[in-house]
Formats: sequence, structure tokens, C-alpha cells
Amino acid sequence: MTTSPEELSVATVVAARKAIAGTALETPLVPSPFLSARAGTEILLKLEIAQPVGAFKIRGAANAISVLPEDCPGVTCCSTGNHGRGVAYAAKARGLRAVVCMSALVPDAKVEGIRALGAEVRIIGRSQDEAAEESRRLVAEEGLAEIPPFDDPLVIAGQGTIGLELLDSRPDLETLLIPLSGGGLAAGIALAAKARKPGIRIIGISMDRGAAMYESLRAGRNIAVEEVPSLADSLGGGLGADNRLTLPLCRDLIDGTVLVTEAEIYRAMQCHYYEDRIVCEGGSAVGAAALLAGKVPDLKGPAATIITGRNLDMRMHADIMAGRSVRLGDITVEGQTYNA
Repeated sequence: MTTSPEELSVATVVAARKAIAGTALETPLVPSPFLSARAGTEILLKLEIAQPVGAFKIRGAANAISVLPEDCPGVTCCSTGNHGRGVAYAAKARGLRAVVCMSALVPDAKVEGIRALGAEVRIIGRSQDEAAEESRRLVAEEGLAEIPPFDDPLVIAGQGTIGLELLDSRPDLETLLIPLSGGGLAAGIALAAKARKPGIRIIGISMDRGAAMYESLRAGRNIAVEEVPSLADSLGGGLGADNRLTLPLCRDLIDGTVLVTEAEIYRAMQCHYYEDRIVCEGGSAVGAAALLAGKVPDLKGPAATIITGRNLDMRMHADIMAGRSVRLGDITVEGQTYNA
């Protein structure tokens, strides 16, 4: 198994593409006329919401699970929601037990979605790190195989298949706007895309509350951040104390990072709904949020962003679409009526 950033290559991503075929789908890449007009260049949306679990995470999970031996007793992972769905789905396809460890900050809709796929759910603490500790305990005491959410070569390669599909569909892409959390998605896509097209620009985008990778890249080392509720809850969580892959890969392959506010994410979710007719999570909307806020300097197109998932609380989504205020822990995101 790959053990260092240097050993990950486009060949590992190509191998992942073969391994996940039939479990994960090749998803559509569609234009957003509204965002294109606002940005002054063509903007395309990669619809990972079309995956069987409603999110891109099925790619990395399916690739990691594909190499497990027949006598594996089961799998475990920690997750903010979508990785758990991917692991649960891929494990069920293999007939494996799955235990998903999550913090109390994960929305109920995501917890119930994982249970519906047949996985066991354990709610542990109020951080991704605490959930990760429980997952490691299950490995040590019950012999389950751990499927990390991002800092794993097979997971990174699986997510990187999006990069191959993007440039297969549009070799002329100049910029990719990628939601940035633990870095598995950004690292994988950047690895594949820059191997195919070295000059392509990669921009990672996070919420401005608890952006672990953003802070770590700025500091040049792993920085622990406080996890707080966010519309972009799927981008929450730390990098893990023993991060060895995604931080160096993102450092070397990402060309810039952007932070967006909760209000900007709120508006971007409205934009995707009213203009693109898309229901998506806040973490999916950070690319649009950055574009609408004018936070991507010197944007060159055509450009694409990843609509990473659709597994959100639909009651909250209804509130946002109606322009009502939304409470997130100790803050309130003020309601705003959508105007193009």
C-alpha cells in the first residue's frame, strides 16, 4: 500500500477508477448560465449529488473497501456524514459490517441516512477527533478495518477520479474550485488534474469557522481548530494528529485558498436552488459562494466547481430558500430574500 505523498500518482487514480466502476457513478458536468454570467467566464458544476449516496465520498470508500480480504470482519470510520454514507453503502455491497463513529455536531439527517444503509452509528463527543478515537478503538479491540475519511492513499485516489472525469469532459478547463476540508477531495483531484494538465489552477474553499486545512496551510503545520456548527458542516473536522498525506499534498498542489462566510454560503445555496435548480449542502455551495462574493481573484475560465453532496436537513433547506434566519450553535445567520 502507498505510504507517502510521493508514491501517490495519476496511476493510482487510474487504478481507482477501474476499482470503483459499478459502485460509484461517473457524474454529469453541467453549465451554470447564471454563475457564468456573474463570473464573466464559463462556470461548470460537477454533480456528485447524483451518486447513489448523494455525495462524492462513495468514490474513496469504494476504492478502499475494494482491496479488503474476503475474511475481513467489518469496517469502521469516523465521519461528518457523507463519508459514513459512502462506507456504509460500499460495505453493504460487500456484505460487510460497518460501524460509523460521529460527533454530536453531525446533523440528525445525516445520522439517520447512514443508519438507513444498514450501518451501526456511534455518537462520540463533539469533535471529529473524538469520533476518530472510537474508530481506532474498534480496530484495536474488534479487528475492524478502518476506512479513513481523507488521509489515506486509497481514499485520496478514489476522490481523484473526479479530476480524471473533469478533464475527460472538458480538457479546456483552466480553474477548479474545490471544497476544502481534510483535503482528500482537493488532494486527489489536484493530483489527477495537474498530471493531465500541469497549468490548471486549483483553489480550495472553506467556511471561515473552523477551517482546519486553511489554517494548517497558512501555518505550515497541522493546526487544531475548534469545531463549530456551520452550514458547511461537511467541511468540519481536524486533519488528525498523525496526518501524513493530505496536508503535504495540498501544500504542494493547491494554488490558493479562500474563506467564505455563513451568509455567503446561505446565499450560494439559494443561488444553486433558484438558478441551477439544485438542492445541495452548504459544503457543496462554497465554490459558488466564493464566486458570488468576488473572492476568486484573476479567475480564468472555463472553470468548474464540485457540488459535493445533497445530504442535508431539508427543513433547514426550506428555511433558507424561504429567506428565514437559521440558528447555528451560538450564532444566527440572518435571513435574506433571494434576489438574482
